[in-house]
Amino acid sequence: MALFNKVLIANRGEIALRVLRALQVLEIPSVAIFHDSDKNSPVVRQADEAVEISADSPTAAHLDVEQIITICQRLSVDAVHPGYGFLSENAGFARALTDAGIAFIGPSPEVIELMGDKITSRNFVAEHGFPVPPSLTVDASLMEKSRDHIVARINAVDGMKFPLVVKASAGGGGKGMSIVNSIDELESTLRVAASEAEKYFGDNRVYLERYFSSARHIEVQVLGDGNAVVHLGERECSIQRRFQKVVEEAPSPAFDEAKRQAICSVAAGIAKAANYSSAGTVEFLYTPEGEFFFLEMNTRIQVEHPVTEMVYGVDLVVAQIRVAAGQPLAIGQDDISLNGHAIECRLCAEDAFNDFMPETGKVLYLKEPAGEGVRFDSSLYLNQAITTAFDPMLAKLVVHAPTREQAIKKTVESLRQLILLGVKVNTDFLIKVLEHPAFKRGEIDTGFITTFADDLRADTAAREQLQVVLSAAYLSDRNTRLLLEATPEPYAAIGRWRN
Repeated sequence: MALFNKVLIANRGEIALRVLRALQVLEIPSVAIFHDSDKNSPVVRQADEAVEISADSPTAAHLDVEQIITICQRLSVDAVHPGYGFLSENAGFARALTDAGIAFIGPSPEVIELMGDKITSRNFVAEHGFPVPPSLTVDASLMEKSRDHIVARINAVDGMKFPLVVKASAGGGGKGMSIVNSIDELESTLRVAASEAEKYFGDNRVYLERYFSSARHIEVQVLGDGNAVVHLGERECSIQRRFQKVVEEAPSPAFDEAKRQAICSVAAGIAKAANYSSAGTVEFLYTPEGEFFFLEMNTRIQVEHPVTEMVYGVDLVVAQIRVAAGQPLAIGQDDISLNGHAIECRLCAEDAFNDFMPETGKVLYLKEPAGEGVRFDSSLYLNQAITTAFDPMLAKLVVHAPTREQAIKKTVESLRQLILLGVKVNTDFLIKVLEHPAFKRGEIDTGFITTFADDLRADTAAREQLQVVLSAAYLSDRNTRLLLEATPEPYAAIGRWRN
C-alpha cells in the first residue's frame, strides 16, 4: 500500500528534525513550518520545503490550525505529523485535518478525546476492569459544600486519604497539579487549580487522587493499528522535578520479567479496548508494595521514545506513519525482544542549582557527545538564540549499553564530553543524579530529587573554574581566527595561541 505523497511537520526543534529523519527513511517529501525566530533551524534547511508561519508569538503560530491547514492545501500536503506538544493531542486539529481530506498521523479524534481527558479516560479504564488509583472528581457544586461534606466524600472512596494530588482533567506536563497534605490546604488549592485549568486548558474540571509519595512513574509504549496492539516494554520515568521528567530509562530497574508482563499486558489491554491506532504511551504509578495504577494515556509520540527504540530496535515514528497510511503493524508481540539498557537525559536551558530557573543566551560553541551507542537528538546550531518563547528543553542525550551499570557510566562520560557555551544548561546536575549511589542501586521514586536535594547541590568552585577555562579557550580561539582572517600572513598574527 502506498504511503503519503507529502507530509507537513507541525512542530519545531528536535522532534521536528526527528520526524524529518523518519520521512527521509520512507522517502516521503517533507514540509517544515517555522516562525521567524526559528528560520535558521536545521529542519528548515533540510526539509524539502519550508514555510514561515506568523502570529503574535512563536507558540501562537504553531497553534494556528487554520494557517497550518491553508499551507497543507496550498502545497498539496496529504498528511500531518504533529510530533509532541502543541497540537499533538488536540482532537479539534485532528478532526479539522480529516474534514479537509488530510491524514492526521496519530489516533482518531474520538480516541484523543476519550484518552486525552483524564477524568473520562480514568472512568473508561476502571469500567474495563483495569486498576486506577483512589480518586474523586471535583465539580463546582462540591467546592460550594461545607468542609465536613468534602471530607465525607473523600473518606467514602476506598483507599482515599491525605496526601492528595489535585489534577486538571485536561492538563499535562505537570501543569495544573498541586499536592495537598490536609483539608486546610484543600479548599484554596481546589479553587486555584480550577482557575489555572481554565486559564491554561480552557477546561476548569479538576479531580483529586491519592498521592503516593514514594511511588515510581512507569510508562508502557504501545503500538496499535486499530485491530492489533503490541507493547514495547516499560520505561522508568521517576526522576522528576515539578512533575516534569528529567531522566528516563528502559527497562525499569524495579521490574523482573513477571512484573514486566503484568503491567505491559494491562497497557496493551487498555489500548486494545480503545481500538487504538498509532504509537501511544500508557502511564502508571507503581507502589513499593508492588501495586500499579493507571495514570493517563498519552496519544502521541513521547519525548522519551528513543530509549525504547534503543532497546527494542523499532523506529516508532516510522511505525506511526505506516499505520496512519492504512498499513497493518509490521511486527507482532513475538517479534519484539529486549536488548540491553538505555538512558535518556533531557538537556535544559536552566540553572538546576538555583531552583531550576530558566536561562537564556546564545549558542556560541557546541561540541556534541559521540560514540557507539550514543544518540544526541537536538536542533541546536551556532548563534542560535535561546529564549523563553519555548520549552527550556534543548536536546536529549540517549545512551545504550549491554547493562544498566555500563549505560550509567557511558551516559556520564557522554555528558562530560558535551560542551555548550553561551547558555547555562543542567549537565552538571544530571551527572550528580546519575552518580548518586541510590540511583546506581535503582532505588528511585518520583521524590528522588527532593529527597536527595542536599546531595545534588553544585560544586560551585569547580564548576565556575571549568566555565572560565572553557570561555577563555573559546575567546582565545575566536580572536585568533579573527586575526587570521584579517591578516594575509598567518605568522604575523598576534594572539595567545600562535601558529
